[in-house]
Amino acid sequence: QVQLVESGGGLVQAGGSLRLSCAATPAGSIFRINAMGWYRQAPQKQRELVADATSGGSTNYADSVKGRFTISRDNAKNTVYLQMNSLKPEDTAVYFCAAEALSSAGSWKDYWGQGTQVTVSS
Repeated sequence: QVQLVESGGGLVQAGGSLRLSCAATPAGSIFRINAMGWYRQAPQKQRELVADATSGGSTNYADSVKGRFTISRDNAKNTVYLQMNSLKPEDTAVYFCAAEALSSAGSWKDYWGQGTQVTVSS
């Protein structure tokens, strides 16, 4: 099992910034965590990838956030951050942290956080 605890959401005006944090706590048979990232889900829309980062440092961004959001990781702390700048009202959503973990039995599994609300006012 991997517990993911998110923080940093809130209400901000358009053009403002927020920083999300997600700390992963592996337990039991978890061998290592590979990719960690952020997804978001707006009302009546499907959940979509915002950005993710592998333990090796590779990153991937949704086109809609490129140049505005930056994902980073502290592998020693199993923590991933999402710096969000130049926020737009369309960034309003619940943001979920996700982690891909490998168990000692050799199987990969995805884990999800509870989500944190980000609201951008116009």
